[in-house]
Amino acid sequence: MSVLARSVGNAFRNKVRTAAVVAVLAVAIGLALAMLVANQAVTGKVAELNASVGTVLTVNPAGGQGFEGGGEPLTSAQAATAAAVPNVSSVVGTKALRLRNAAEIAAGAASGRTGQGGPGGQSATSVTTSLKAAVDAGTLGNRNQAASGTSGTGTTGSTTAAAPAFSLPITATGIGAEVDSTGKGLQLTQGTGLGNYTAASTGALLGTTLAEKNGLNVGSKFTIQDQTFTVKGLFDAGTAFGNNALYVTLPTAQTLAALPGELSTMIVTVNSMENVDAAKAALQAALGSGKADVTQGQRNLQTAVSSLDSVKNISFIAFVAALGTAGLIILLIMVMLVRERRREIGVLKAIGAPNRTIGLQFVLEALVLVALGSVVGAAVASFASGGIASALISSSSSTTATGQRGGTGGFPGGGFPGGQGGPLGGASQLLTSVTASASPGVIAAGIAAVFGVAIIGALVPALLTARIRPIEVLRGE
Repeated sequence: MSVLARSVGNAFRNKVRTAAVVAVLAVAIGLALAMLVANQAVTGKVAELNASVGTVLTVNPAGGQGFEGGGEPLTSAQAATAAAVPNVSSVVGTKALRLRNAAEIAAGAASGRTGQGGPGGQSATSVTTSLKAAVDAGTLGNRNQAASGTSGTGTTGSTTAAAPAFSLPITATGIGAEVDSTGKGLQLTQGTGLGNYTAASTGALLGTTLAEKNGLNVGSKFTIQDQTFTVKGLFDAGTAFGNNALYVTLPTAQTLAALPGELSTMIVTVNSMENVDAAKAALQAALGSGKADVTQGQRNLQTAVSSLDSVKNISFIAFVAALGTAGLIILLIMVMLVRERRREIGVLKAIGAPNRTIGLQFVLEALVLVALGSVVGAAVASFASGGIASALISSSSSTTATGQRGGTGGFPGGGFPGGQGGPLGGASQLLTSVTASASPGVIAAGIAAVFGVAIIGALVPALLTARIRPIEVLRGE
């Protein structure tokens, strides 16, 4: 009988014990593989964060942010100045507008309500649309409007509780060219991007709830300033406020505002995280502290990346610990089997079997058990790895998500749909979109490591016993 056939037969000599050993090994191997897959997922997430989010700076007019504050507006000339700063790889300009439903404005004028101020010193009544806002003002909205004198009766601007309530304005944002044809940075649920973002167009991307409120789909028409626009795509920002918004190209927004060359904010991307601080200082110096405020909207991302690095280290340590546990199980099982078969080993030695043959027999038997455990363990890892990776990253991202709720610019969800801080992506989306799949390469690498540990665990006791002289082994039986 060959060594292989004898090893396979010995592995199933005691079926109950074999089943128990395989079950225990499957748990240890499954945990080891799951932690390895989770480690790879966290490693990829750290790289993604470093590449896509951690290098983003936000430039607002000095003393202003979004629709609040004072100062002078940013210009396209300043965007060109920012693009020339060392280590800056791209500059994306945006222009924000507040749109009011034309029918509601007419009703407000008839009741004596005054218009609420809009961006760039415009009255919001000058930017009208056929759309109805997806969010009603409610108690808080009407209270804020009353406090600012925007909902009153008569010409004195005094507020009354009887003033008709009206919905919040719709945020329209013009975005620049650093958005690809599929709407990069926008979680599109239907349709496509706007195409050429450097030219004025009549296409728009609408939030899902805004489109639903107005009964619109991809291809539907609506108006802004009596100009007809076509819905090119729908996006989901994840919040009611974020979905009460629409996006057009930057030139279109500037034309609608009648403010060519003016920007509400700039999203500046630096070529690497290592250069962010230097680029921020150089950008502030180039634009002037009295003309622009440069902030790192994702500053807390460094803490998140640090936390993820810790998670990566923990997952790797857990993988090594689970791997060591599997090796220890093999070692103990082989010690037990070798002690049970001392007489068999003595007989093999007496008839001239070399040490390597005896060692190989027990190694092959261990590998049969490990192979069975690996099959079950790989199945366990394929189901558990995603949940483990998500749990590990969620625990480290909660702090970052809390810090990002304030946003970076006065736009829905912190600047762009989904709270992404800009067309180039954002931490809140990246931290919650973990993809941890048990790829064949990772599983194969993990199983190879398990087999390596199993060989050592089986070979050590077998060779130690094989070195004993046959007469000593047989005498002890």
